[in-house]
Amino acid sequence: MSSVIWYLYEFARKSWAENFAAAKSDKEIMDAPDRFRNFPEVHKEYCIACGACTAACPAPMAIKLVRDEDSEHEDGFTYPVINNRGCIRCGFCAEVCPTDPKTLTCGENHLIREDFTILPVDKKFVIDDYLCIRCKKCMKTCKVGDAIFEEDNKIVIDQSKCISCGECLKTCPVKGAIKGIHISHVEEQKEIINLVVDGLEAKIEAEQNKIKNIEGSDVYSFDISAVELIEDARKILDDDELIDDIIENITDRLKLRVITWDKDKCTNCRLCVKECPSGAIKYTSEEGVVRNPDKCLRCSICYQTCPFGAIGYYISRFLYKRDEADKLIHVTVKTSDLPVRS
Repeated sequence: MSSVIWYLYEFARKSWAENFAAAKSDKEIMDAPDRFRNFPEVHKEYCIACGACTAACPAPMAIKLVRDEDSEHEDGFTYPVINNRGCIRCGFCAEVCPTDPKTLTCGENHLIREDFTILPVDKKFVIDDYLCIRCKKCMKTCKVGDAIFEEDNKIVIDQSKCISCGECLKTCPVKGAIKGIHISHVEEQKEIINLVVDGLEAKIEAEQNKIKNIEGSDVYSFDISAVELIEDARKILDDDELIDDIIENITDRLKLRVITWDKDKCTNCRLCVKECPSGAIKYTSEEGVVRNPDKCLRCSICYQTCPFGAIGYYISRFLYKRDEADKLIHVTVKTSDLPVRS
């Protein structure tokens, strides 16, 4: 009984009633930090109606362009509208927005901060965190103070201070951990990248009969001459150093998935035909089940579906020997880590 009376007494106090009526969250809880990526905020007066935001958005119906009605004195604004029920707050729209100031903002994002978009020279150096071993030799070698620094256990190059001397690249003990990225001729570089990847895929497809004989932990390796690829690349861009850099940067990280097909084991059950998401596998009464390599996504669904082990799934990696006269790309292929059907 006494405890009930005590609670009634507490609730009846004037100070309690005042505190209850004026209750507020702590400032630390109410104020989001700068790094918090909220729903995009639209500043429609800056919009140029280019549509880059709608093209970049990965969420259906999350963003669309609208136009205000024209008045007697001026045309109506065209600007993006965000649907918060569809938006996933990825920040892509703000990243690709070309206006300055930005039409779309959504909190601090390392992809859209000014100091990461400065382009002082034709070539800049970046650190691949996936390959970096944090030895810090690049930091000791750097001729510019604080141009290379450590942040959150990652080695970072400050593009606003880097003079692109390349000393860090020469010092780095891990191939590919520091990359020289050309920031000119971007469209030509994209064409060369597609050319090289398509060329490597075609060479690997030609090795199908040898690849499908790989067993267990065995590794199949062979060399591909890059001379033909370089000649084709020169038709797009006549710059051998840039072409060499592109091929090297691609092969340092490129990992191609390889699908093989054993017709002798295939029973034409057609389970793979139904499961293929890209329509790359077809069945005809004349040829049976046939895979079209040009349509194949190498997603491994057919490999995991086939109950007879007719389909093989492998991983290939590459090493470009750019300093050798014959310009070879060394290829290694091994079985994937996915379980193998018996």
